[in-house]
Amino acid sequence: MPFEPKKTRNKVESAYKSIYLKQSVIAEIDQLAKKYNTSFNNIVVTMVEDRLKELREEEQD
Repeated sequence: MPFEPKKTRNKVESAYKSIYLKQSVIAEIDQLAKKYNTSFNNIVVTMVEDRLKELREEEQD
């Protein structure tokens, strides 16, 4: 399935967390954010949520 960043219009209750990433990972995420005309945060959130969904589906099988 092709990567599609989530839409940011319908915001939900959220919290802040700090994470440490390799500089190379940050650079790749920055490139994706620029490509999709969205924020670094939105790319990270989309990736995390997509992976969590995949893990839940794997556990159900």
